Amino acid sequence: MGSHHTEETIMAKYLLLKHYRGAPAAVNDVPMDQWSPEEITAHVQYMRDFAARLEETGEFVDGQALAAEGTWVRYDGEGRPPVTDGPFPETKDLIAGWMVIDVDSYDRALELAGELSAAPGAGGKPIHEWLELRPFLAEPPTVTE
Repeated sequence: MGSHHTEETIMAKYLLLKHYRGAPAAVNDVPMDQWSPEEITAHVQYMRDFAARLEETGEFVDGQALAAEGTWVRYDGEGRPPVTDGPFPETKDLIAGWMVIDVDSYDRALELAGELSAAPGAGGKPIHEWLELRPFLAEPPTVTE
């Protein structure tokens, strides 16, 4: 802690996106459907422990794992049903899950993303997967008349 404190630390929220498909290849690039039950359990436990540690520091906001199936949907005009892209999941970027963190610096967000990237995979070795780190947009300035 610094001895002088001129302004309050501003926390910033970041989204960590965990891709199973659509990201650059991981170092330990064995698809999860080829892992043993023990490897999956170790991976999930790593994620839970990571989130629990960030809850203690106040940096964890929320996180969820996502199902593999999903559909693109768009509006198709008044009174018409929404349009979907059809059942072609193998061609899609697959987001496996996400975590929202609230940290005091971009460097801290990078540090945590790097740590999460080290979750164990096949053979119990770190995956070294690429995670997408996206900052939340700051509030736009208020316009007063």
